[in-house]
Amino acid sequence: MRPKRTRRNAHKPLLTAFACAAGILATAPMQAQRGAPLPLTLPQAIDLALKQNRNLKLAQLSVTESEYKKEIAHSAYLPHIKNDSNILHVTELAGVEIPTGAFGLPTATGPIPPHDLFLDQGSLTSYTSGTQLTQPLTQMFKIHESNRAATADINTAKIQLNQAENEIALKVRQLYFGLLIAKLKLDAAKDEISASEVKNRESIDAVANGRALDIAALESRAAVLDAQQTALTQNLQIHDLTLSLDDLLGLPLNTQLQLDPDISAMAMPLPSREECIRIAREQSPTIRSAQQVVLKAKAGLGVAKDAYIPDITGLARYSYQSGVPLLVHNFGTFGVNLSYDLFDGGRRGAEIKDAKTLLSQAQLNLDKVQDEVDVEVESAYDKVEQLQSLVHVAAEMLDVRTEAARLADRQVEQSAALASARSEAHAKATSARASLLEATLGLSLAQGDLKRIIGQMPR
Repeated sequence: MRPKRTRRNAHKPLLTAFACAAGILATAPMQAQRGAPLPLTLPQAIDLALKQNRNLKLAQLSVTESEYKKEIAHSAYLPHIKNDSNILHVTELAGVEIPTGAFGLPTATGPIPPHDLFLDQGSLTSYTSGTQLTQPLTQMFKIHESNRAATADINTAKIQLNQAENEIALKVRQLYFGLLIAKLKLDAAKDEISASEVKNRESIDAVANGRALDIAALESRAAVLDAQQTALTQNLQIHDLTLSLDDLLGLPLNTQLQLDPDISAMAMPLPSREECIRIAREQSPTIRSAQQVVLKAKAGLGVAKDAYIPDITGLARYSYQSGVPLLVHNFGTFGVNLSYDLFDGGRRGAEIKDAKTLLSQAQLNLDKVQDEVDVEVESAYDKVEQLQSLVHVAAEMLDVRTEAARLADRQVEQSAALASARSEAHAKATSARASLLEATLGLSLAQGDLKRIIGQMPR
């Protein structure tokens, strides 16, 4: 019975990967300054790219942005509290004018009032301040659909991040093994130069001794120059691949890398063809993104339909005033606000039709994407099977070339063959080794592309 993994133990692989990446980042600048190659295995390169690549950082920021937008949409569920304060000054006030004797003319006291009176209503300068709480009620339907759309955006951003990680991992494999192949081809080109130079010396001796025509020396010299041209081309390719891999890993450019030539990391186990199709329909980033578009379109249709529901908002307000007539200084207000568009010129009906059209497009696109992914899986699986046959042929070719080089060594030792024949046999063996590595890389990339299509990381 397997022991239950604790949360601390569950994070150990991730922490180990980050620790390795941090160690590589710390030593890379110093080794780049010293000119010493940076040792790097394929898993380390993939972990470093996943940690440092700028495109992945942009995708991570996109996820963060979508999460904040979801928080904005979710805030509409909650009550909204707002304060509104004013200081107002009016130029003139209406008042109550009471003429002399309006309340009587008794002989004992005289007229009441004894003279004209003017009673102000309020003051010229007034102060008001109110804090109001509003709670959406029927708007909850539209708010719910908006949150569904925001959730779909978050899921889409996460799917795109996962897809970018898979593509980066596949690109790292391609550049990593492409650089290994280029270096092996450079070794083969150097062996070819050595073999051509030996053969050129033999041709020059043969021409000098009258055993061959001058054209033989020219042909051998041309072979030397051709091998040198191949070596220069491979050097240029190695430089370009190194720059591309350094940039992909987030390392300083021109950082020299010491790659692990172990090709066992190339092989990736794959499920059966039927299982790949099933996994792709469940995990393919393209299909999952299309599904999120459908969910967002459904939410948009829900918002369009909910526009026919009247907006009812509950409110409560506490107010203070000074200078306003017939009101106490502090008072409260409670009530409900109802808002409804009686006529909008057909806007809401058009919005519903537009939302239905977008939903139909999203569903049709989902069906199309599912069919395309099925075709991609079938095509990628066929390519893997064909490249497996190519690897077997390249392996047999390497065995033959290795045996031929061994026999050439024996013949030279027995003086039964020229030294150029041995050099040429060894050069062909090195070239066959490079061809096997190239075929193995092609198979590995095809397997990685298939895993990318079905939504798995090609590690």
